[in-house]
Amino acid sequence: MSTLFSPLTLRNLTLPNRVVVSPMCQYSAVDGTATDWHIAHHGALAISGAGLAFTEATHVSAVGRITPRCLGLYSDDNERALARVVAFYRERGGSPLGIQLAHAGRKASVEIPWQGGKPVPAAQGGWSTVGPSPIGFDDWPAPQALDEAGLKRVKAEFVEATRRAARLGFDLVELHGAHGYLMSEFLSPLANTRTDGYGGSLEKRMRFPLEIFEAVRGVWPADKPLGIRISASEYSDGGWSIDDAIQFVAELKRLGCDFVDVSGGGVVAHQKIPLGPGYQVPFAEKIRRATGMTTMAVGMITDPKQAEAILAAGQADLIALGRAFLRNPRWVWDAADILGGEAFCPPQYLRGRTTPLPVRA
Repeated sequence: MSTLFSPLTLRNLTLPNRVVVSPMCQYSAVDGTATDWHIAHHGALAISGAGLAFTEATHVSAVGRITPRCLGLYSDDNERALARVVAFYRERGGSPLGIQLAHAGRKASVEIPWQGGKPVPAAQGGWSTVGPSPIGFDDWPAPQALDEAGLKRVKAEFVEATRRAARLGFDLVELHGAHGYLMSEFLSPLANTRTDGYGGSLEKRMRFPLEIFEAVRGVWPADKPLGIRISASEYSDGGWSIDDAIQFVAELKRLGCDFVDVSGGGVVAHQKIPLGPGYQVPFAEKIRRATGMTTMAVGMITDPKQAEAILAAGQADLIALGRAFLRNPRWVWDAADILGGEAFCPPQYLRGRTTPLPVRA
């Protein structure tokens, strides 16, 4: 049997295969509220045959959005609109559905990528950002350092968004602790220069992300998985390293973390990333072997045989793809044909399969 098409169980959730649709920002929300674009986007992913599909980064506050067009889950309007997306997905899909909860920190309030991705001026609707320290990303405006009240507020926002996600019936939650957004800013010695209990040593820099995780685990249903995406390296001298990541994951495991989505970079503009096929897989392997944590590999994994080899070698437990699904929402069907696996396919699409396979009930 293909390892990629074998099931995996996390708490009471069994994924039918090891293929994961990564969270991919669509920049199509209005005031954080999902639109018909999200219906179309997630409708396509619902019938993809993936073992798990995520929403895009879904922000816990308006201030925490990356762009003015990013998705949120901080208001009743946000929740109602996302309920419509979830219902549409459930009616058509065979994949479990996860949500990634995020706060962009100092990298918030920027233009959507195809309009430049630079900070939005206040006169054009931009807002003040927050972070661990008053240090801007690259030459962007410096954020306001979160004080004690601000830390409590952000933690409460994650908790409230988690409660909303539970009401919406998501199967799984992933916290966004990577790519230079708020949680990874606290972890980074380059972005976090605090001198209080939340900065300085590795233990203190881990404190706020761990507090958020513990608070979320406390309100997320005990039978449902909770995990986190992390940057395993900042790809810069003096920055967060794989050894730091291993210690962080060990603490997360103690708090009831079920999986770690292992990515990298995004914290500083001067990073030097050695791009290549599967370039972040060694990080997932090191974390898995050192901690026993269920790991998800991501980053330039595009070929089914490549994905199968990663799993067969024990380098990771799950394979996440992003751009590959944007190019080909039927990637899983092609992989099943190549590897001899079975994947969900709605009956309306069976004629399009190279090798028709049984439809899962």
